[in-house]
Amino acid sequence: MTVLLRALCCALALAGQSTRAQGLPAEVESALARAKVPREALSVLVLPAQGGGVPRLSHRAAVPVNAASMMKLLTTYAALDLLGPAFTWRTPVLLDGSVQDGTLQGNLYIQGQGDPKLVVERLWLLLRRVQGLGIRSIAGDIVLDRSAFETVPQDPAEFDGEPLRPYNAAPDALLLNYKSVLMTFVPDAAAKVARVQFEPPLAGVQTQASVPLSGGDCSDYRAALRAEFFDPLRIRFAGHYPASCGEKVWPVAYADPSSYAARAVEGLWREMGGKLGGRLREGKTPASLKPSFEMTSAPLAEIVRDINKYSNNVMAQQLFLTLALQAGSRPDAASGVGTIAGARSVLQAWWKERITGDTGAATGDPAADMPVLDNGAGLSRQGRISAQALARLLQTAWRSPLMPELVSSLPISGVDGTLRRSKTKMIGSAHLKTGSLRDVSGVAGYVDGASGQRYVLVAIVNHPNALAARAAIDALIDWTAKDH
Repeated sequence: MTVLLRALCCALALAGQSTRAQGLPAEVESALARAKVPREALSVLVLPAQGGGVPRLSHRAAVPVNAASMMKLLTTYAALDLLGPAFTWRTPVLLDGSVQDGTLQGNLYIQGQGDPKLVVERLWLLLRRVQGLGIRSIAGDIVLDRSAFETVPQDPAEFDGEPLRPYNAAPDALLLNYKSVLMTFVPDAAAKVARVQFEPPLAGVQTQASVPLSGGDCSDYRAALRAEFFDPLRIRFAGHYPASCGEKVWPVAYADPSSYAARAVEGLWREMGGKLGGRLREGKTPASLKPSFEMTSAPLAEIVRDINKYSNNVMAQQLFLTLALQAGSRPDAASGVGTIAGARSVLQAWWKERITGDTGAATGDPAADMPVLDNGAGLSRQGRISAQALARLLQTAWRSPLMPELVSSLPISGVDGTLRRSKTKMIGSAHLKTGSLRDVSGVAGYVDGASGQRYVLVAIVNHPNALAARAAIDALIDWTAKDH
């Protein structure tokens, strides 16, 4: 075969691959038809993870769409790259006064710096360390400093009508326990009641210590409890608890999130035997004070795993604002506050440098791929990104030393996280970030092919029936994995 003939055959093969890339697999077409979703509502791109080559499948890949929680891939990978996987958040505790005979003669300051996972157990440890300084009573106030982040107004019911779900909490420089209450129900057959434990205890909030036990199955115990959560000063139950449920834990967002931190700190401090002469209030920490100690978070790599595995919106927004806060802490920065505008600016600059400038990806015009950013979590109607832009991000990450941290943070198909209930037949074959909102459903990540090839898969549906199209997305995962 001459060189010219070999070149012609190669060109014809590539042309054939490009042509095949435009047709959706038959099983995907069938699943879309069953879901009553037109093929024009789907954006798909499948191509080698390491870059180069012709896309195995491409359909409307350059069209900007709402990617919902798949936008967390941008926030988390940029954070790993900019801050490093070992980055930690610190929450300083400062004393304004001396300690005399177990009493702090002044105020105690807790300075929030955006820790996404300052849960009740770690709040208890923080207050225990305060007691370890010899403090049993505070003559002044406990002051909560939340000034590191701008206040982000948010309607917790806007996207899914679930204002009491903890993941819908708004970001906060001093985010405590996701502004939620954990209620544990423990049946006591002898007393014919279920004991109810509340964590953390909230100062000034009346709670109910028990509810009557009942028979029946446990299919909808939350409805049977007939809970009343919307009064900030009282949590009560007008119903009963099925004994067949055994022990259950129910996390619920507190009805008045703006007062949650103060109530949680005071309630836990008093439960631990601490006394308070003043009050809980908000305020800025005096610049002259030095920390007595700092609570340190888990490393960023662990936080990213929580964000991506379980698609935690508020943790993603905490990380988003942290990018602005850390950029603003530089001596040449104009502001030391984490703002949404600042975070968008940081991510846009990072995208231009790391993604637009990436020459190893093969997904179209990189200059046209700039995403439209909103809050870093994808909990937005304004955010936009194309399938080819997400694919460029994933290819860049695959070639990065940070690849193991990002891939291990993604749900495994049919195994864990938000993909635990996936109906894919190729269980364990893919690490994919999911995304879903009203009118949006999709996945983006990596699929191991049966041939040994690893692929980037991005599949996004924007349509009123998007959630019904999950079978089509599962079919795409299976089709990608069956490449031999």
